[in-house]
Amino acid sequence: MEFPPTKRTPHANRVVIRSVYEQRVNQVLETGRPEKSEDGAEEDDADEEGEVSPLAHLPLSRAALDKLHKFQLISRRITQQTGKGKIHRQYALVVVGNGDGLVGYGEGKDDELPRASDKAFAAAVRNMDAVERFEKRTVWTDMETKLGSTHIILRPRPVGFGLRCNPNVHQVLKAAGIKDASAKVWGSRNPLNVIKALFRVLQAGNAPLAMGDGFGGKAKKLDKGSGLRNKSAVERDRGRKLLDLRTY
Repeated sequence: MEFPPTKRTPHANRVVIRSVYEQRVNQVLETGRPEKSEDGAEEDDADEEGEVSPLAHLPLSRAALDKLHKFQLISRRITQQTGKGKIHRQYALVVVGNGDGLVGYGEGKDDELPRASDKAFAAAVRNMDAVERFEKRTVWTDMETKLGSTHIILRPRPVGFGLRCNPNVHQVLKAAGIKDASAKVWGSRNPLNVIKALFRVLQAGNAPLAMGDGFGGKAKKLDKGSGLRNKSAVERDRGRKLLDLRTY
């Protein structure tokens, strides 16, 4: 699409549309109506009745999506009570990670479980965030949080210790690329609360260190009563000296 110079913009502009619908968009811009096949009526009906796949507009390619760790931890039938009766749907919670410091979870609801799972997977991919790891295998320090009546303590462990924790915690840590850690869950072991509480301490978001989850929650990262130490402080205590080898 070419835009000639105007009074407000003295320079000519050019817009290039690149997407899976490029041909259809260009055809609509040129003729003002979409292209129809021989059975145009049936195609229109399919467009009205059919729905776009939740995975159609993800920022990753199909090959990249296939390489991600995907764990559907919760799937259940839910019911909404209305004035005219009950509406039954399917609910799914999916945890997605690349096994190298990126992890996220998503929730989806639909009439059919496969589509609800796809919605949850798409939301989890968009919600993936970085997790701080020590030596790319464990967490930096003890972390503690409480969500509702679920109380979790996550501790770093030495090389070869493995993951000894709640099954739901195990899947989340595996997707995040954490190989050595232990966790204890007290109180309610409701899978939904366990997963959300764990993500609250793993992903700092935009909250300052040791200042909770950013919403006033008790997701503080603890180290003997003090805030989370930085990498330099931990390395100094272990008798090491950090050298910056970057050349830029």
